[in-house]
Parts: sequence; C-alpha cells; structure tokens
Amino acid sequence: MNTFDSAIFLENIEWFDETGEELVHRLPEEGSGEIKWGAQLTVRDSQAGVLFYQGKACDAFGPGRHTLKTANLPLLTKILSVPWRGNSPLRAEVYLANMKHFTNLKWGTMSPVAFRDSELGLIRLRAHGVFNIQIVQPVLFVNSMVGTMASLSTETVAAYLKEVIVSRFNDYLGEVLDTILNLPGQFDELSRQLQKRLVGDFAHFGLALSHLYITSITPPEEVQQAIDDKGRLNVIHDIDKFVKMKAAMAMEKAADNQGEAGAGMGMGLGMMMPALFAQGLGGGGAEKAPATVTCTECRNSIPADARFCPLCGHHQVVSSQCANCGKNMPVNAMFCSQCGHPATERPAAARCPHCQAENLPGAMFCNLCGHRID
Repeated sequence: MNTFDSAIFLENIEWFDETGEELVHRLPEEGSGEIKWGAQLTVRDSQAGVLFYQGKACDAFGPGRHTLKTANLPLLTKILSVPWRGNSPLRAEVYLANMKHFTNLKWGTMSPVAFRDSELGLIRLRAHGVFNIQIVQPVLFVNSMVGTMASLSTETVAAYLKEVIVSRFNDYLGEVLDTILNLPGQFDELSRQLQKRLVGDFAHFGLALSHLYITSITPPEEVQQAIDDKGRLNVIHDIDKFVKMKAAMAMEKAADNQGEAGAGMGMGLGMMMPALFAQGLGGGGAEKAPATVTCTECRNSIPADARFCPLCGHHQVVSSQCANCGKNMPVNAMFCSQCGHPATERPAAARCPHCQAENLPGAMFCNLCGHRID
C-alpha cells in the first residue's frame, strides 16, 4: 500500500496471544504510530486496552469495539505533517493487557536458607511452591512495569516476583515456626498467611496474587536421616524386649528351614541365645544393677552417670559434681555414688547469659545453645 492509501484508510486494532504467556502487547509493535481518528479497537473479554496519546495514558477500554479519537485526521494529517517528513508528531499507541489468570508459576529457594530449629539447632532449608497472578490495574501495570517495551512475558515478571516471595517467606518462617518437626498439617495455613503478606508487594505493580501454595520445605539429607532415626527410637520403647523379640524371631525362622543347613543354623542360634539375653538384660544376675535415672527425652532408664542417653543420644545435663572425688552426681543425690561423700558442698552452676540454661561449673560454652559463657 502506498503512502497516499495508508493516509486514507483507518486501522482495525486487535491482538491475539498465540503463546498464552504474554501479559501485555503493544500496537504498533515497533515504535509508536499515527493511529487516526475513527480507528476501531476490538478488546476481548479476557483483555483490557490502554490508549497512549502524545506520551500519556488517555483512557482504558474494556471488552467490546471502541472508536478511538485522536487528532490524526485521515489525509489532512498527512498533509500537515510535511514539515516532519510526513510523520505526524501526534504519536499514539495501544497497549492490550491480558487479564486472565496466569497459573503454575514456580517459585523456590535457589540456595538453602538458614533456620534455627528449636529441636535440631541451626539447619538449612529449601522451599518450593507455585503461585498465580492476574493484572487488575492495567494502566498502573503498564506504567510501573512495562514502560515502553513492545511486550512483556510471564517469564520476565515471574523471575522478579519469585525473589520477592522467597524474601517474605524467609522472614515469615522464622517468626511462626519453631521446629520443622511441626510442619505436617501446617502447609495450608503457612500458604494463606504468606499470601496475605505479599498482597501489598503485588498490588504496587497493579497485580493480584490470586493463589500461592507451598509444595515442599525440606532440610538437608543428614537432617532427614536424623529425624528418621529419632522416629525409630521413639517406636522402640523397651530395648531389652526388642532384642529378645528379634532373637526369638530368628530362631523361629531357622527352625522352619529344612535340611542340615537349617538345623545347623538353629543350633548355632540356640547356643548364642544365652549371650543375647544376657546382653539384652544388661549382664548376669549375680552382679548388682547400677543406679539409673530417667532420660528427659525418651523417658527410658539409663545409667545415672551417663552424659548422653545410649538410646536417643540426648545430652544429660549434669547439675553438680562430688566435692571430694569430682564424680558427676545425679539430680537430688544426697551422697556420692563413687566415694560416698555427702553432697553438702556443691559448686555453683554456670548460667548461660543467652538462654539462661544451667551448665557445669567452669564451663566456657553453653551445652544447650553453644554461646560463650563469660
């Protein structure tokens, strides 16, 4: 079409999102145009149109067919624009915003974030999820995020928004969660509260965060293994009965086997049973059983002088030592179990200034939180 023909005919302006991932598209795509008075703009139900005329957003258009009114008159404008080499200085362009919900946008921590767990100590966590967005203020979105770009895809916007989500998530998790052992059953509530915190951040750009989901919060593999071990120990309440049960099951299985190999295995297990039972019961009956206390973590009986529980590994806090022989003494002991000296004089325990926990006299670091004791 020659220059004279383009100056006479009016434009039909419309846009179809073939990719399904464009948030905004500008017409004309290159530079600005001379949209003439009477041009027809067709806006679909899932779109909104914004007319920029002489560098300013003039109006927003909803679904339907609209007649655009600019000062670019057919043919007359072309004649008057001769001093500008035939290009009218009355520039105009239309931005069409995609108002549908953009779903299944991924967010996640690129590197693990530090989290102080009340049960496991300082650990690093990874988190992932999905979120959905929608343009609710097309003029604000175009002015604040699109600028003069010809188009804007969800990939470009999501790259920024997921960083905002991760930043808010880190602060929120540290405020509301004490230990990751309490995570099961809380994902829905965590997702709802995190979404509320992000409403203002998205509204600043004319966007609505319609949905946000946390799909996973995972610690490192070694922490997962520690959690599994803790769960197994909680299931086994009586280690002595567990050992005897395993030995009896092994004998029963060997007895069911036929042939000389099965008989030999059964005979060997039979000869080992007294040792297994003696080991499970903690030794022979002739020797006096040592003094025991109850572990504060797994509630099993353990030796009174044990620093760590042999069943769950929990540290046993020693409150005092014998002033005569220096042996660790259990709580509320009246006499030393090593030398029999009365527990009358006890050195003062060292108190941690950070968590207020009592430690051994002369301790330099707290055995609960690890901070230095001055």
